[in-house]
Amino acid sequence: MQPPVADRRPTSTEIHGHTRTDDYEWLREKESPEVTAYLEAENAWTQERTAHLADLRQAIFDGIKARTRETDLSVPTRNRGFWYYGRSFEGKEYGASCRVPVVDPDDWTPPKPAEDTAPDQPALPGEQVLLDLDTLAQGHEFFSLGGSSVSPDANLLAYAVDVVGDERYTIRVKDLTTGELLADEIVGVIGGATWDRAGENFYYTTIDDSWRADKIWRHRLGTAQDEDELVHHETDGRFWVGVGRTRTDRFLVIASGSKTTSEYRFLDADAPEAGWRVFAERVEGVEYSLDHAVIAGEDVFLVMHNHTGADFELATAPVAPTPAADWRPLIAHTSAVRLEDVDAFAGHLVVHQRSEGLTQLRILELGEQGVTDDYLVEFDHEIYTVGSSGNPGFHQPVVRLGYTTMAVPASVYDYDVRSRSLTLLRRAPVLGGYDADDYEEHRLWATAEDGAAVPISIVARKGRTGPVPTLLYGYGAYEASMDPYFSIARLALLDRGAAFAIAHVRGGGEMGRHWYDDGKLFAKQNTFSDFNACARHLVEAGWTTADTLVAEGGSAGGLLMGAIANQAPEQYAGIVAAVPFVDALTTMLDATLPLTVTEYDEWGNPEADPAVYDYMASYAPYDNVAAVDYPPILAETSLNDTRVLYVEPAKWVAKLRATAVGRRDFLLRTEMSAGHGGVSGRYKSWHDRAFTLAWILDRMGLAE
Repeated sequence: MQPPVADRRPTSTEIHGHTRTDDYEWLREKESPEVTAYLEAENAWTQERTAHLADLRQAIFDGIKARTRETDLSVPTRNRGFWYYGRSFEGKEYGASCRVPVVDPDDWTPPKPAEDTAPDQPALPGEQVLLDLDTLAQGHEFFSLGGSSVSPDANLLAYAVDVVGDERYTIRVKDLTTGELLADEIVGVIGGATWDRAGENFYYTTIDDSWRADKIWRHRLGTAQDEDELVHHETDGRFWVGVGRTRTDRFLVIASGSKTTSEYRFLDADAPEAGWRVFAERVEGVEYSLDHAVIAGEDVFLVMHNHTGADFELATAPVAPTPAADWRPLIAHTSAVRLEDVDAFAGHLVVHQRSEGLTQLRILELGEQGVTDDYLVEFDHEIYTVGSSGNPGFHQPVVRLGYTTMAVPASVYDYDVRSRSLTLLRRAPVLGGYDADDYEEHRLWATAEDGAAVPISIVARKGRTGPVPTLLYGYGAYEASMDPYFSIARLALLDRGAAFAIAHVRGGGEMGRHWYDDGKLFAKQNTFSDFNACARHLVEAGWTTADTLVAEGGSAGGLLMGAIANQAPEQYAGIVAAVPFVDALTTMLDATLPLTVTEYDEWGNPEADPAVYDYMASYAPYDNVAAVDYPPILAETSLNDTRVLYVEPAKWVAKLRATAVGRRDFLLRTEMSAGHGGVSGRYKSWHDRAFTLAWILDRMGLAE
């Protein structure tokens, strides 16, 4: 069997005095039987080239399955008069969402179910199944729950599902007292629903033809979708919108945001006659968020903003339209600490921040005179990730925390603000005798080409005596931080003698806003050179060797993979590029494609600016494929992906195969019934990851 060879059908375009010739743009015709046949031929070639790994794939899948408690229950979260939790069942892909009534309103200790509750039995007394996701998924190759929201009186559940993978959701409403579905059906939604305080209406978001969330609607229960009220339409193509409700339930908020600028509208449930009002008019370059709090008996808005500094300040403002000049500092800006978010409760505020590359939770206790104390919740590990989660109640005295390291499984804590006690509620079980002490994890620092210190997080089994095969993961865009995390699937690498590392390259947000600014627009090359510097450091420090070092990244991290393949192919034994943004220049030259216009603040506008065009052309992976000996590459994509279209990796692999010299070992794997996140269902996802890990282990020489 020979690899597929895509026909060369050159098309040329002229821009800024340059002629771009593309031999494979015809692969964009998604509905063409010829394109489908080509993708299926690539899949067949991939299966042929990896057939020798079938037993290893099965062993990896079996290992993931054996170490996962398949019938399980999440820690219940209290919201109004119920404890809400999720259940999973052995042999089922998706599980169920459930709740039980709160018995003692003064007790915030979540109820504990009996161990190994049978699937046909309630896990807790009085259990009500809100959604049986496996039933909803029946008959569909793909299924995703986009969001679910219980009405304020706890009698109705609005939930959104996508059964294609294109992230166009349909909202349905379930009567939780009768179990019946209401007639209401809202199609073409992005995300879920937000109830008003009365529970008579909910708000939702729709998208335009370029996949930009641009409209907020109000739906009145019992009416048809075509009767819904358009509440807000964002006409600036760089901005997207979303809607939410403050934890106090008093305010509904609509956020409009670009990559660099924010604007919020609010509706006061105590004074709805005032209508929707803009809190602070958008000012180019000023980002802020809005929440409601009560401090020293005064209703205030909490404003997290960058008006006074790049790493943000936390301020207060009246619950009224207020210009930035009148925001009052609560936590002043400092370049050593990047403030990211704040959660307001009746007795305290929880500030999400990061310093020296690590996440932190900061507690501001509130009293009659205002803030009475300000401190961090402390943890001991060298590298870790902490965040608050599942905290819907404004008056709750505890903060639910999520905590993990690269060796410590995901852990759930309750932090009692009054007693300052931290209680471990659950550590995700890893079956088969797992012991975190069998592994070592460290923070390393590589030196970038310009002298910047780039952090690396790494984990391996203890006892290594020399270099070991290593998987180096990277992303580096949108100020998204790739913080340390635990993975059962990753044990397939670690327990076979490999290490796993994350390169915290510029373009991400790990080291503050400057870390992001130094890896975007005309500084994007730093992202790529940082990753290559991390790879070199791992070799020079004796962690690994170039012939056993594999790189992996997805989406914008797939752009990173394409760039390092062009710029330093000799440094890697293999590269995995998942849903990779490798044809970046073509995409950013077409304003009609999904997300292009909203991405101008990230990459620039090459159509309007010749300098941006030249700079993007210098690194765009597809444009820079050359006649060199590339390492083996596995490109993975999904046919229904609306964020990074399948055509990008399809064209890239075709050009690599036609241009490269030497090994020319390139594989394209297209999931024909999925979207940007890949296949749905946990068993399908495990099989999918097992495929990738087997390929990685083969590149490392650990496939035996």
